[in-house]
Amino acid sequence: MQTTSITHLKNSLSAYLRNVKAGEEVLITDRGRPIARLVPVTRSESMEERLSIEEHLEDLERRGLLRRGTGKLPEGFWDMPRMEDPEGLVLKGLLQEREEGR
Repeated sequence: MQTTSITHLKNSLSAYLRNVKAGEEVLITDRGRPIARLVPVTRSESMEERLSIEEHLEDLERRGLLRRGTGKLPEGFWDMPRMEDPEGLVLKGLLQEREEGR
């Protein structure tokens, strides 16, 4: 476990956070007295909700549950006319597939 003062932590925060991310713990002192400890976050089921979207996508990708697209949308994609579906059939079909686990 590393030990550092508040001042040194503030001056080198990025380096300490890299170490914590790698699994190390850091004890923070104020005038030589321990006041806090930086520890790595464990990825439990409850932590899934706290992950940023990017971290969540990376986790799904690592586990083989997601493959990100590499292409770009055509210019003007968001301005293209949308399909008419007044009865909501597309949404109903999507929800049915989701319920069936497809």
